[in-house]
Amino acid sequence: MINIEKTVYDKTEKKDGKRILVMRIWPRGVRKDKIDLWLKELGTERELIEAWKQGKVSWAEFRKRYLASLKGKEETLQKLAKEAKTHTLSLLCSCKDVHHCHRILLKQVIEQI
Repeated sequence: MINIEKTVYDKTEKKDGKRILVMRIWPRGVRKDKIDLWLKELGTERELIEAWKQGKVSWAEFRKRYLASLKGKEETLQKLAKEAKTHTLSLLCSCKDVHHCHRILLKQVIEQI
């Protein structure tokens, strides 16, 4: 199972399973013991996230560019897919809007493997 409902700032709970940070930059004020694994290569590229936050790119364009950024990372994605079949994984970042966050796209990719 893959959980994307929590942010990196939310309280850690046992039901989170393996907490995986998927941001390129470590978030302010987050202790290392709140995260089990940091996969910064699965985070959004800085230029893309800035363009999205500034309204310079649409969600459709963001989606297209983020998914393109996952090319070459198939081995990591396959490992996550395999692990998600038997364990709970929580993909974490600082975005509060889960429906407009790379985590929802990442979850979809992993679940399709």
